[in-house]
Amino acid sequence: MRHSETLEKTATDLETIGKIKAGKKDFFGILIRRYNGALYKVGRAYGFGHDDVQDLMQETHIAAFQNLHKFEGRSTYKTWLIRIMLNKCYHLAQKNRQLIKPEFTEPTSTGAVFSSQTIPFSDARHEVLNRELGQVLEKCIEKLPLDYRTVFVLRELEGLNVQETAEATNITETNVKVRLNRAKAMLRKQLESWYPQASVYEFNLIYCDKMVTDVMQKI
Repeated sequence: MRHSETLEKTATDLETIGKIKAGKKDFFGILIRRYNGALYKVGRAYGFGHDDVQDLMQETHIAAFQNLHKFEGRSTYKTWLIRIMLNKCYHLAQKNRQLIKPEFTEPTSTGAVFSSQTIPFSDARHEVLNRELGQVLEKCIEKLPLDYRTVFVLRELEGLNVQETAEATNITETNVKVRLNRAKAMLRKQLESWYPQASVYEFNLIYCDKMVTDVMQKI
């Protein structure tokens, strides 16, 4: 990779946005790649399947590009983008009116929840177990009420701070803390200690490349 290309990809969001506003549209692909994973987690946390989430992501990126002149940097670009995605999710859910919001049912002690005593540490099985554990966590997260699920994903899986999460979800910082604590309580301490963040709601690189191509063709 050329040194100039490396500098472009390591530029801050504000630097990248400045170049896009100056007419260098190709730089928007950097922002798409940078936040595809975050948007994917948001869409899955909202209860949509893979295909619907990809459509929502594309709509979100396009809307962000079309409204980039309105972005003033008062919040981070990531927070601003997530708010757009959440709005898209909300409107699609309202349109469908078929979105299932399952109530949380705590797994039984003999169910699929792993504990530190039951996980083997064999290197040969480590990756497989991590994937299985990621699937278990996804199922448990999906059973959380939507409000708690969204806050948990933004704070614990995507790494937004309290203020950013409050801005993205349009609730108070106090409510963010309360919802996160309740979500953690529901997910149980054992699961909370063992989940592999990177494997939960993973947005594979092959989908990321396609998303960049599709969005760049439409803007």
